[in-house]
Amino acid sequence: MSTFSIFLVLIIIVAFLLVLVIMVQNPKGGGLSSSFGGGGSQVVGGVKKTGDFLDKSTWTLATILVALILLSNITLISNDSTESKLLDGRDVQTTAPSTTVPSAEVPATATDSTDGQ
Repeated sequence: MSTFSIFLVLIIIVAFLLVLVIMVQNPKGGGLSSSFGGGGSQVVGGVKKTGDFLDKSTWTLATILVALILLSNITLISNDSTESKLLDGRDVQTTAPSTTVPSAEVPATATDSTDGQ
């Protein structure tokens, strides 16, 4: 498995987690913390202020996603096998492609489609 493939799998996983964290949040500030009694300072499962935790996890996952995308791009660029042969001028055909256009021929047996009525 290439390095780019590993980064691609990690990018997909982080993007999926980011979508989940964003879907749990409420755009009006309630979110997960309001469903447990409405108190933002209430301790729920050992996490104080659930809204702050979701906000920090969103920013963390977004930062990780951007970093993975940049790293995957660096590994893709550093791979010499992906360079274009056309841009380097190697193995390019020197003959021009044929520019003749095939003529549209009408079959000789074409008849009028109207009935003789």
